[in-house]
Amino acid sequence: MQNESTHSYEQTTSHILMIRPARFAFNEQTADSNAFQDPAARDTAEAVQEKALREFDAMVDNLRGFGVDVTVIEDTPDPHTPDAIFPNNWISFHRIGDGTVYLYPMQAPNRRLERRTDILEMLQQRFRISKTVDLSHYEAENKFLEGTGSMVLDRDYRIAYACLSPRTDAALLQAFADKMDYDVVAFHATDERGKAIYHTNVVMCVGERFAVVCLECIAGEAERAAVRKALAESDKEIVEISIEQVNRFAGNMLQVRNRRGDRLLVMSSQAYHALLPHQLRQLEKYTQITYSDLTTIERNGGGSARCMMAEIHLPEK
Repeated sequence: MQNESTHSYEQTTSHILMIRPARFAFNEQTADSNAFQDPAARDTAEAVQEKALREFDAMVDNLRGFGVDVTVIEDTPDPHTPDAIFPNNWISFHRIGDGTVYLYPMQAPNRRLERRTDILEMLQQRFRISKTVDLSHYEAENKFLEGTGSMVLDRDYRIAYACLSPRTDAALLQAFADKMDYDVVAFHATDERGKAIYHTNVVMCVGERFAVVCLECIAGEAERAAVRKALAESDKEIVEISIEQVNRFAGNMLQVRNRRGDRLLVMSSQAYHALLPHQLRQLEKYTQITYSDLTTIERNGGGSARCMMAEIHLPEK
């Protein structure tokens, strides 16, 4: 089942950072730009937190059961960070330069509070961090680039795919790419109502040898063609999904490794059940699939499995 890529050890990692929520909630500050949040989903604050915690813990147990190395750090109840469960937006990790960390500018003021230096200090007990690049000062200019939510990275071929939106600034995207020596494939993507898709990682996932992508979300033919071309030239089989499947988080998935080097594609139950048999067959040529029930997190947070995992691409001490 596993198809080994000659580039395979850059794109995936067996080390994942996840933040265990303390006060997970429907975030009013992000709801305007995130159409995936469901206002009708709101329960009492206590019930939402309790259900989200159960979903989070079950997902961690599932990943660890497959042999994935998950570092879990507890969120703090104060200040209130309702989206802390989605760390991939404010931080990313890179092997370049003997361990590089990027910190990102966030649109919502309460999401800026998620950036915690103590998390870096905890990670440094085990991993090497030689350089930290902090882009958060761009918040003062109302320019945002929300990590691997805004960018879907092909780390093997050094390509940053990004749908431009209020949360993904074109100039900042290019600045990141210049620093990291990446090429940019930027596009505009909208949902069925014509609203800009808020993050790239809900319409696209790039694995080692495959890419899940909603091409019908991409507005212009030229941009669609550019995405297709970049994926083809980087040796990816395209698994095309529909807008309806995007709405069920079928684009929000991440390929990881376990300690033995087996590949695993992580998604939610809703995403898995949205995929058609031929799509599953395409994916299973390259990777095993696992899924977890994330209903509460998806409906209230507007994010899914991929958003919950920050890949730790750092050298170990």
